[in-house]
Amino acid sequence: MPLKAVILIGGPQKGTRFRPLSFEVPKPLFPVAGVPMVQHHIEACARVPGMKEILLLGFYQPHEALSRFLVAAQQEFKIPIRYLQEYAALGTAGGIYHFRDQILSGGTEAFFVLNADVCSEFPLQEMLGFGQRHGAAHGFVILGTTANRTQALNYGCIVANADTQEVQHYVEKPSTFVSEVINCGIYLFTPAIFQHIGEVFQRQQQELALEESSNGWQRAEVIRLEQDVFTALAGRGKLYVYQTEGFWSQIKSAGSAIYASRLYLNQYSKTHPERLAQNKPGGPIIRGNVYIHPTASIDSTAVLGPNVSIGEGVTVGAGVRVRESIVLHGAALHDHTCVLNTIVGWDSTIGRWARVEGTPSDPNPNDPYAKIDSESLFRDGRLTPSITILGCSVTIPAEVVILNSIVLPHKELSRSCKNQIIL
Repeated sequence: MPLKAVILIGGPQKGTRFRPLSFEVPKPLFPVAGVPMVQHHIEACARVPGMKEILLLGFYQPHEALSRFLVAAQQEFKIPIRYLQEYAALGTAGGIYHFRDQILSGGTEAFFVLNADVCSEFPLQEMLGFGQRHGAAHGFVILGTTANRTQALNYGCIVANADTQEVQHYVEKPSTFVSEVINCGIYLFTPAIFQHIGEVFQRQQQELALEESSNGWQRAEVIRLEQDVFTALAGRGKLYVYQTEGFWSQIKSAGSAIYASRLYLNQYSKTHPERLAQNKPGGPIIRGNVYIHPTASIDSTAVLGPNVSIGEGVTVGAGVRVRESIVLHGAALHDHTCVLNTIVGWDSTIGRWARVEGTPSDPNPNDPYAKIDSESLFRDGRLTPSITILGCSVTIPAEVVILNSIVLPHKELSRSCKNQIIL
């Protein structure tokens, strides 16, 4: 069965909550557990039998880093991978509708649509099996997971028939409780979905024609899968939900990247054991799951982990302690630094005996259905305590403490700071 996958990667006005990290690299290429965020999606798609092509869809301008990544990924996964650029942000359904001919070329019988800013086990083959079992030759499948009652309000909520799993009601970010089953942003469609998106498109065109004074930006082509398509399809015997027991989280803010990194590193023991560092004679002390790029230089007295990923060309000095952190390529951690709950930006330097620490933004560990909260940056006029982020080429001097702070790129600090954004 010829299949394709479409990964929605958004564009530069998106990912603002990911600053200052998205200044340097498009958010989908940000490294999570040692590989670009979107590579986890591509690996999952490439494993599905019958996958003919993977399309990345977004409105980033052609970008050298993106082109380099696509060439490398095609060689590694032996599958055609292309980037299709929207002329503007067309919404989650508008983009796939605009490029429907490209998606359907080659006789595509079904295709996956995945949002790039989620981390998941991506049970794509299970979704395919589920679709076939439910006779969903003309039906569509949403991947769902369970959230707790309060957090469910931040997501698309799904009410399904307990026996058939048919979606009877769909509400995006409801104001009152609707259901604990939420939309994971991963879908399986047949070509028939374009008929339903086309109906929305025609309806919007007619509405725009009636409002002659309408604003130019209100294009009929801007269509959202969640609010415009699923809400209308629910209860019509066309939409089903496959509920996963596997891990799932959104990656909206930089803090959620450290949590996503932990989920992927945990999964590596099953899927990519070669990516996990081991304790070896003469090597650093490894605690828990740690990814170390082969080009990194790490002193044998350093202690790393759990949940640490060390990028290309990083140097880590004697007696350094790193935990729950992502250290990006070219960074240098000098002797006896302590780095906790932090993202250390590209080519940044942390001086000797400095301590750089953040506050984890993990979900409640006592609630199996808790999700990560996308906290606002400020609360009651104060910076919300969060992970510490150093932008690229930041220099932290020796013997200072940086706590719960965000440091923008190319800054050279001269003193300690706490709960600050350093512009």
